[in-house]
Amino acid sequence: MALFSSLTPVFIAIICVLIGVILKKTNGEKEKCETKSKPLSHPWVDEDLKDGTDHHLEEEEVDEEWQGLEENVAHVPLFMERYPEAEMIKRSQMFYDFLNKRRSVRFLSDEPVPREVINNVIRTAGTSPSGAHTEPWTFVVVQDPDLKHKIREIVEEEEEINYKKRMGDRWVNDLKRLRTNWIKEYLDTAPYLILIFKQVYGWLPNGKKKTHYYNEISVSIACGILLAALQNVGLCTVTSTPLNCGPQLRVLLQRPANEKLLLLLPVGYPKKDATVPALTRKPLEDIMVVM
Repeated sequence: MALFSSLTPVFIAIICVLIGVILKKTNGEKEKCETKSKPLSHPWVDEDLKDGTDHHLEEEEVDEEWQGLEENVAHVPLFMERYPEAEMIKRSQMFYDFLNKRRSVRFLSDEPVPREVINNVIRTAGTSPSGAHTEPWTFVVVQDPDLKHKIREIVEEEEEINYKKRMGDRWVNDLKRLRTNWIKEYLDTAPYLILIFKQVYGWLPNGKKKTHYYNEISVSIACGILLAALQNVGLCTVTSTPLNCGPQLRVLLQRPANEKLLLLLPVGYPKKDATVPALTRKPLEDIMVVM
């Protein structure tokens, strides 16, 4: 009995140590599980813009310390012309009047367009700002007649399903006044098709994925600049977002898995008998709020 009494504190100490080890191990596994299950913070991804096919960056695949960018980018003086106020007002009005003539045109001529013009307008689109200057865009220019026709077949097949099943009556009825349907003749007749892909990620020299911040917003801005550049040279287009065609077109054009189709633009001169809907744009007071 005396021996048992003398050993009791030892047993209690051993039990306490074992309990401590078990609790520590349990808490460690719990924290590890929570860390693993906790969604990665990607503030540059707008949930409203995700297309459902984005490749999510895995934590172990991303190099958080280095993105392959220069650590010290040289900064140079900015040289930008400054205009007198009267000239600014005049230029702003002229530019508005010019772009206000831009219309979506579905009746395009097959008349050839100089390739250098296409090169320059895409080069202009490439001046767009982008998240961390990752420039997450690829402009695929298609001029081969057979390839254009294959694109048309893919688009029309999916678009017919869209109009008849996927889009819903409200959407289809809203499009009726524009006299548009799943027949896309301009995909054959336009001398060029420009397919704009967003790069949802890039690649680092070490083989890991490179984050492309705000890739969809960045590419969308580039598309807007491209539209203005096309208007500037007297060419027409219609913004086409072929629903459910992206994967097939990506494979057809042999684009890598990190690229997702954002926009398809048929580009050319308008047909001589081309028509456009008589639409009006919202007045300034309906689109601008001054605080």
